[in-house]
Amino acid sequence: MKKLTHINQKGDAQLVDISDKAVTRRKAIAEGSIQLNKETLKLIQDNLIKKGDVLNTARIAGIQAAKKTWELIPLCHTINLSKIDINFSIDKKNNVITCQSSCECLAQTGLEMEALSAVSIALLTIYDMVKAVDRTMVISNIHLVEKSGGRSGLYKRGVGLNKTKSKKVK
Repeated sequence: MKKLTHINQKGDAQLVDISDKAVTRRKAIAEGSIQLNKETLKLIQDNLIKKGDVLNTARIAGIQAAKKTWELIPLCHTINLSKIDINFSIDKKNNVITCQSSCECLAQTGLEMEALSAVSIALLTIYDMVKAVDRTMVISNIHLVEKSGGRSGLYKRGVGLNKTKSKKVK
């Protein structure tokens, strides 16, 4: 079993030393969903929420969250993100909005937490913007879909760890 990297030999929290790691192209994709009542989903789609355009506001909030993850999660490294995409899909049959974030960078450490933070805050923003009309919403299933780059190679949810080599960036 692997040891926890954020704990030193004395059991104290620590920021992981990444100084010996190579800079590689990295990408992480995360996803999550929010279930709403049918009327709330229709209000969002028709842009009739008094606070404004829900999905575009949630998109901006998700981008901000990815950029500020190191400020929110104490042992995350600062990462200079080169690309952040936040996309939403709507399942009218089940009254669900799914959010997917994709983050990319050239770095010495991964950015799973940035992608997960982006999804979490985007979904929380949706909740905040429509809570006046729907308090039954449920945010769920926030998870890592895929990550690439670094020593561990490619990970795809449901496929497991694929030990492919990452391309080092000079």
